[in-house]
Amino acid sequence: MSKKRNKKQNIWQAICTILIVVFIITLGYINQEEISNKTPNVENTIQSENIIFDLSKIPEYTSSPYVEINNNMPYFTEEDYTTEAFENYSDWDELGRSGVAYANICKDIMPKVGEKRGEIGNVKDLSGWVQKRYDNLIKDKYLYNRCHLIGWQLAGENDNKQNLITGTRYLNTEGMLPFENRIAEYIDKNESNHVLYRITPIYQENNLLASGVQMESWSVEDNGQGIHFNVYCYNVQPGIIINYATGESQAE
Repeated sequence: MSKKRNKKQNIWQAICTILIVVFIITLGYINQEEISNKTPNVENTIQSENIIFDLSKIPEYTSSPYVEINNNMPYFTEEDYTTEAFENYSDWDELGRSGVAYANICKDIMPKVGEKRGEIGNVKDLSGWVQKRYDNLIKDKYLYNRCHLIGWQLAGENDNKQNLITGTRYLNTEGMLPFENRIAEYIDKNESNHVLYRITPIYQENNLLASGVQMESWSVEDNGQGIHFNVYCYNVQPGIIINYATGESQAE
């Protein structure tokens, strides 16, 4: 009897020991998951899958030319990592609207020193292009610019229609330009590095004029430590009401 009792006790002790070990491992895994969820790091964030842009979640414009999206982290995936230079531009859709422009910005595709930007005034068939002059409301008088999706200083594209949209002067200079300058300055200081850069015009239904643009960037070699952002820039002009369906406008 004593041997049987001891055998049973040993079996129960072994089972209890296994259960305790499993419990400790499980608890440690849960705690680690909680820590990861509370303090997301850059490496985890960049691997998020691309999502459909929901314009309804963007707050109405008030005074800032842009708002941050996804805690300022872009939606690039692990597969996007590359140190190869490239430029991709979308074909116009059935309404003549430009789509996503995506490039890996580096010295290989940027304009050479001394190279000058060419004329783009010959491009007149951009969707929503209903130009109007407002002498007392806009410093440069005219409401619309031919806005490069990927700025000339980053890729040297002049009158590439697939890289142009109808954008307000405010969008061009107050919204997009500061972010373009950040990338250019980063590459100037890190001449062997690359920055993934994606610009997505956001249209509401069949509007000819983009409501704004989403701008995403990620410096590849330093895993986003040098530069990263994910922002939505408003295609607005303070003091002017714009009809996004047609591009027509009037002073408030």
